[in-house]
Amino acid sequence: MLLNHIPGAVPSRRCTSLHPPEVSFKLIDLPTTLSRTRGKDIPKVMAEIKGPKGEMSLSIPSFLTITPDETGQKATLSILDQEVPHQRAMWGTIRALLHNHILGVSEGHVCVLSMVGVGYRATIEDKASTVKATYPGQKFVSLKVGFSHPIELGIPKGVVASTPQPTRILLEGVDKRIVTQFAAEIREWRRPEPYKGKGIFVNGETIKLKAKKIK
Repeated sequence: MLLNHIPGAVPSRRCTSLHPPEVSFKLIDLPTTLSRTRGKDIPKVMAEIKGPKGEMSLSIPSFLTITPDETGQKATLSILDQEVPHQRAMWGTIRALLHNHILGVSEGHVCVLSMVGVGYRATIEDKASTVKATYPGQKFVSLKVGFSHPIELGIPKGVVASTPQPTRILLEGVDKRIVTQFAAEIREWRRPEPYKGKGIFVNGETIKLKAKKIK
């Protein structure tokens, strides 16, 4: 689905991919609630996106309107008041989230982590000794990155992890936020350092090496 902003006070933005035929995009009315929180927006519509990789949903702010065209291939996003900074900010944010969700259910999101360092390696395990499973069938990433014991991390629900090489971790999932957040959590155990170039690098990340300080 091609998502465009209605031309107005701010430049229009558009995503570059078309909604694949195997992906369905539907707007669902949310039930009205009697309780209202002062200053808090109450969404009235939810976007439901389904595809071969899974399904995602996103609550749409009440001040934003999504209007699909007759073919269902495109949709226009408009806001209630272009002079309100928060509405203008959410205009682009919602478009970006919808675009990510469409890509997620059709192609999936991927993060590749490369481990650089002597003895650095990773495996995917069915059980862990230092952390407990948070859902049935959960697997764990086990890292050997220079500590006296392996680091064990539970793989979030909706993320598939594999190790095509001992020094490479492949993360795949429908939700981009969850995939990238887990990649960042893994990276935190050995952030790339600028003197020896060792660490865990995400998606082709590079680091400029510094000269060693000589006393």
